[in-house]
Amino acid sequence: MADIVIPADIKPADGRFGSGPSKVRPEQLAALAASGASVMGTSHRQQPVKRVVRRVREGLGSLFGLPEGYEVVLGNGGTTAFWDIASFGLIRERSQHLSFGEFSSKFATVAAKAPWLGDPTVIKSDPGTHPQARPEEGVDVYALTHNETSTGVAMPIQRVTDDESLVLVDATSGAGGLPVQASEFDVYYFAPQKSFAADGGLWIALFSPKALARVAEIAGSGRFVPEFFSLPTAIDNSAKDQTYNTPALATLILLADQIEWMNSHGGLAWTTARTAESARHLYTWADKSSFATPFVTDPAQRSNVVGTVDFTDDVDAAAVAKVLRANGIVDTEPYRKLGRNQLRVAMFPAVDPADVEALTACVDYVAERL
Repeated sequence: MADIVIPADIKPADGRFGSGPSKVRPEQLAALAASGASVMGTSHRQQPVKRVVRRVREGLGSLFGLPEGYEVVLGNGGTTAFWDIASFGLIRERSQHLSFGEFSSKFATVAAKAPWLGDPTVIKSDPGTHPQARPEEGVDVYALTHNETSTGVAMPIQRVTDDESLVLVDATSGAGGLPVQASEFDVYYFAPQKSFAADGGLWIALFSPKALARVAEIAGSGRFVPEFFSLPTAIDNSAKDQTYNTPALATLILLADQIEWMNSHGGLAWTTARTAESARHLYTWADKSSFATPFVTDPAQRSNVVGTVDFTDDVDAAAVAKVLRANGIVDTEPYRKLGRNQLRVAMFPAVDPADVEALTACVDYVAERL
């Protein structure tokens, strides 16, 4: 296998297809080098750093077309921390969760273990599909997942009811690469290491006025909330263009540059068209292939940002991924716990659709020689 050399003229210009951390554009690194010298190692409560946070908050407001009254809030810890934060500060009594893969199941686990909350409802479906939320009496939070990173399933985001319940959306791998309307959610939360091509360790959440009111209600109820998980603290600091704890400034600089790149090309309409083009290349190739098929059988549920492709038993996907990696085409391995003979391909906005098309040619080249 080590002897298979992919011809340079069919290889992608950039061989990074990881589902997170994802490809970082060279221009982002240049922006970090140019601006980092003046702000790295300085106080995160002073104007040079506040300006970076302001670029992030204003840029996201523009990217997602946030209506008046919505707030961009951020803090340290990533999406994993935000599940805990939501259990303290957003769920009043009971939540309903859709579970259709490794990551969409985790918030439900957090809610089930919280002794101050009632038992959540969990609606499951098999990997490769997504379930549907349903109105339920006594539920005050509906927890949805925009994109299941482990399986390559995406679901449209729509409100479940028109009552006072909140819609919380884990958008970690979907935000910035899949379409969404702010009117359909109350909290749309994500981390920056996917479509936004930065490092992890930060959570960002878009809050509706209804969600902000829920935060204030729970804060006034006397519920104990550790300060690190305090949403009033995060909201107050974000309004001042800062974080409660010291942030990873390099991550913020990379994030700000990526958001401005997206907006300069046409915003969410442009980024989603770009990921859709990449997905067309991948799934059209898989549909026509003699040895590959899309893992997600329903085309309407296939993700445009993370594609999963199954191989027949006579082609070892792990061996293909190993040869690709030896040739500088990296991170196409499947999610480890899914345990399938497949490749997983990230198609976030930073990934050039032409590179996805080139990747499929490389897979054909390697499979033929294996």
